[in-house]
Amino acid sequence: MKRTILGILAISGLLLTLLPSTLVFAGVISAPANKILMAVGTLLWFTMAPFWIKRAR
Repeated sequence: MKRTILGILAISGLLLTLLPSTLVFAGVISAPANKILMAVGTLLWFTMAPFWIKRAR
């Protein structure tokens, strides 16, 4: 259960890091929104991924 939650949060962070750039390119969101979403995604990914990967071993 805990590993599943960590995995969902880690992958959500990764998506928040990668997806906003595509949305800016498509003209869906603005550059300032891109920066905020990418900062949140980066923070989420780097705080959750180590615990998720550690549990996967």
